[in-house]
Amino acid sequence: MGVAAARRQRRALRLMIIILVPLAAATAIGLYALWPRDVSAHLQENASQYSVPGLTLPTGEITKVQPISCSGQVGYIPDTAGDGKCAKLTVRVLEGPGEGQLTRVTLTQAQFASGATVGQKVKLARVPGGSRAQASYEFSDFERTVPLFAFGLLFALAVIVVARWRGLAAMVGLGFAGFVLIRFMFPALVSGENPILVALVGSSAIVFVVLYAAHGFSTRTTTALVGTLFGLLLTAALGWVATRWGHLTGVVTEDDYLLAASAPDLRLAAVVMSGMIVAGLGVLNDVTVTQASAVWELAAADREPRKLFSRAMRIGRDHIASSVYTIAFATAGAGLSTLLLITVYRRPLGEVAQTEALSEEILRTLVGAIGLVLAMPLTTMIGVAVVRASRHADQPDQADTRPGRPVTEVSTVAPRPTPGVRTARTRTQEAALPRPSERAGAPRPPKQRKSAMTFDDLFGDDL
Repeated sequence: MGVAAARRQRRALRLMIIILVPLAAATAIGLYALWPRDVSAHLQENASQYSVPGLTLPTGEITKVQPISCSGQVGYIPDTAGDGKCAKLTVRVLEGPGEGQLTRVTLTQAQFASGATVGQKVKLARVPGGSRAQASYEFSDFERTVPLFAFGLLFALAVIVVARWRGLAAMVGLGFAGFVLIRFMFPALVSGENPILVALVGSSAIVFVVLYAAHGFSTRTTTALVGTLFGLLLTAALGWVATRWGHLTGVVTEDDYLLAASAPDLRLAAVVMSGMIVAGLGVLNDVTVTQASAVWELAAADREPRKLFSRAMRIGRDHIASSVYTIAFATAGAGLSTLLLITVYRRPLGEVAQTEALSEEILRTLVGAIGLVLAMPLTTMIGVAVVRASRHADQPDQADTRPGRPVTEVSTVAPRPTPGVRTARTRTQEAALPRPSERAGAPRPPKQRKSAMTFDDLFGDDL
C-alpha cells in the first residue's frame, strides 16, 4: 500500500470515528435508560373482566366435516347467490387437560369457504367448567404454522441465493430488528416511556446493525446511516405534529379498547407516533443507501462538487418518484378493507377521509413520504462533502522554497536554452527525442491516461 493510499484510509477512518462514536454512544445510552425492567407491573392484574378466566387455546385435529345450512347460525352472512354453507367439525383435542377428547365445533360460512378437511389442525378455545360442569370448546382459528414457516423459509432462501453473503447478512440484521422491536420497543411503550424517544432509539439501534451487516463497514455506509438518522428525526417531528394536529387518539377498533384496558400506562396516541417512525424506517434505508452508492460511483468520473451533486440528484429524483408510488400502493393494499368503506357507505370521499381510521393511514403515509424525500438531498450533500474533503487530502504538497529546505516538487518546465549554446541538459533532451526513422516507422504507443479516482482509492475496500 502506498503512502497516499494509507493517508486516504487514515483520513476516512478518522471521519467515520468522528461521526459514529457520538451517534453510537447516544443510542447505547438511550437503550440503557429506556430498557424496560418490570413490564408486569404496568399490566392490568385483574384480567378477569376483559377475558374469560382459565381460557386456553389448545390445538386440535379435524376428524370429520359435516356441511350444514348457515340459517340461524351465529355470524351468518346472507348470500345473494343462495343459502351459504357452514359446517360442523368433529375435532380431537391434541394437548391440554382434555387431550384425546372429541368435541364438536361450528364453522361460519366464511371459515368453511376458506377450506376445512379431515386431518387439518385447528386452534380451539377451551373454557373450563365449574365444579360439576364439563369444559366447553369453540373454534378459535386455523393452525397456520406450516404455511408461515414455508413462506418464511422460501423468502430466506430467495434472498440468500440471489444476494449470497449480503443476503445472509441482511437476514441476520432482520432478526436483530425483530429482537429490538419485541424485547425493547413494545415493552417500553407498554411501560409508558416517551414514545418518540423509544422509537428513535430503537430505530437507530436497528439501523446501525442492519446497514453495516448488509452493506459493510465503509464511509459509504456511514453516509447512508447519517442520512437515515436525519430522516428518522424529521419523521418523528412530523409524526408528533400530525398526531396532535389531527387529534389522533389511537382508539379505533375493539382491540384498541382492550389494549388500553390491559395496559393502563400505554398511551395509544403514542403508538400512532411510534408507528409512523417505524413505518418510514425501511424505505429510508433503501433510498439513503442507494443515494450514497450513487455519489461514490459518480465520483469516479467527475469529482467536481457542483456537477457531482447535480448528477446524483438526478438519480435520486428517479428513485424518489418510484418510492412514492411504493409507499402509496403499500398503504392502499394494507388498508384495502378500510378503503372499501368509501364504496359501502356511499359517502363523499372527503367525509370518509376525515374518519380516524382513514386519517391515521393517510397521515402515516404522508409523514413517511416527506421524511423520505428530504433525506435524499441531505444524504447526497453528505456524500459530496466527504468526497470533496478526501480530494483535498489527496492533493500533493506544494514545494517549500525557503532557504535551507529540501525541494519537494521539481518544476517540469525546462528553461529556454541560449541560442547557439548546447548544454548538458540540451543534449539530454535531444537524445530523448525519437529518431527520424522511428517517427516514420512503427506507431508510437498510446499515451497512458491517468485513471479517475475511485471509491476504493479514496477509502479502501469495504470490509
